[in-house]
Amino acid sequence: MSIPAGNMLGAYLRDRRTRLDPAAFGFTGGRRRTPGLRREEVAQRANISPTWYTWLEQGRGGAPSADVLNRIAEGLMLTEPEREHLFMIGLGHPPEVHFKPTEGVSPRLQRVLDAFEVGPAIIKNALWDVVAWNRAAAALLTDYGKLPPAERNILRLIFSNARIRAAQQDWHAMARFVVGAFRADAARAGAVAEIGQFVEEMSALSPEFKEMWLANDVHAYGEGTKRLHHSELGVLDMEFSAFSVDGRPDLGMIVYHPVTSGDAERIREYVGSRPSSRS
Repeated sequence: MSIPAGNMLGAYLRDRRTRLDPAAFGFTGGRRRTPGLRREEVAQRANISPTWYTWLEQGRGGAPSADVLNRIAEGLMLTEPEREHLFMIGLGHPPEVHFKPTEGVSPRLQRVLDAFEVGPAIIKNALWDVVAWNRAAAALLTDYGKLPPAERNILRLIFSNARIRAAQQDWHAMARFVVGAFRADAARAGAVAEIGQFVEEMSALSPEFKEMWLANDVHAYGEGTKRLHHSELGVLDMEFSAFSVDGRPDLGMIVYHPVTSGDAERIREYVGSRPSSRS
């Protein structure tokens, strides 16, 4: 037997409400029959009518608006996964994504990158700024730790760095693909407005970028193969896979792995012989 959506929403709201400590929000006064905040206190924090909130918990009144759900999520101090679940049971779709600039990653996520000993791995945000990387990425792709944070942008490097351009088997095909994937990533992360200034800067920097951007191609990064011409190791055939970071639509991880065991061993020796740089 299925549970009506309104009842699921009401049960979820009641559960979250009863988990909150009234004293932590400055609510006091008298003995409470049940734990957590009262309905009118949640309504006060969410700036909505107590009657309307009561109806929501009782499964009445129809579907709430996205604005109401956002205010309730803030009032109940929901985490991002909890807020997404609230929207899924309340409206049947996740909340609209708003881009939030990222300066770094958690130590746990950095340890995931570091676990790839012979596979260059990076984490980028929606504007394709590299915010984290491992030793193999610094050795084989770009030593991001030696660059100022403002210059750790994949697109800027592809279109303005002669060394990176020379390292590509087919630079034009790679660059066109990357521009299309960047367009898709920025839209998915809700960064459509933020990319306007960036695209203007890139278009002024590179006529080739401008031409590719105006083509309006869209690509999914997904997975594939890449032939890299390294200045010391020579030609390396690499497989790559792209992953989203759960709960962070603004972040994506790209991991490369050598196709042959011989290349893997050469990379392991080369990476091990180089000092680590990170900032």
